Amino acid sequence: MFDDFFVRALIAGIGVAIVTGPLGCFVIWRRLSYFGDTLSHSALIGVTIAFSFSINISLSVFIVSSIIALLLLSLQKRTQLPGDALLGLLAHSSIAVGLVLIGYLTFIRFDIMGLLFGDILSVTINDIYIIWFGGALILIILYLIWRSLFAATVNYDLAAAEGMNPDRSNIIFTLLLAGVIGISIKMIGVLLITGLLLIPSALARNLSSNPSQMVLLSIVAGVISVVLGLFASLEINSASGPSIIVVALVLFILSMLVPSSDRLKKN
Repeated sequence: MFDDFFVRALIAGIGVAIVTGPLGCFVIWRRLSYFGDTLSHSALIGVTIAFSFSINISLSVFIVSSIIALLLLSLQKRTQLPGDALLGLLAHSSIAVGLVLIGYLTFIRFDIMGLLFGDILSVTINDIYIIWFGGALILIILYLIWRSLFAATVNYDLAAAEGMNPDRSNIIFTLLLAGVIGISIKMIGVLLITGLLLIPSALARNLSSNPSQMVLLSIVAGVISVVLGLFASLEINSASGPSIIVVALVLFILSMLVPSSDRLKKN
């Protein structure tokens, strides 16, 4: 029989994988991988605030990530800088500010490695509740905006012409990304969250023939990565978060072996 902490890690990891799959598909379809990195880097500030004021880490990370996401949308309208420049500015500034704050808060003991790479084996029952109930809420909202968000992904102008309000869907989607980063920060860590969003979805794109199939395969790939990664970390005594990402990478490489004629070229 496995220890309680390992069972909790499995339950939490599977819950996160189910949520990151569909969101990761949109990240790939909309070419927002660096945007996910920016939000994950800002999570370090949220963690610092959570420790400083003794508030829930997931809530603090969600609030800070949401502010950064909305700030990015505002800067895109107010400046002439290209999107990638703004993303780079916010991403590196956020993680630098977070590290500076940690340096000044000497009265608080920080596990830097845990913050950067996560510690899924330390999740509690309360963390599991946050992941599963928060994840369910994220998926419900994504389902409600799916049609307008997908239409805007395919053709923004056409979605706007049909009255689908793509701007509102984009804002909601960025907040959902902030939400999934908030619920998964403790499990995967600041530097690896985007990997769990992207790699299973990239694998699914290699193997899928339509968007619905890609979403389903991304969830399956994420769950398999979590389960195999945790068992691998238990067997070889490696860090759990990085092990999950490494397994996802191996699965992605294996997916590349599928004949190109069977792959979806364009979602």
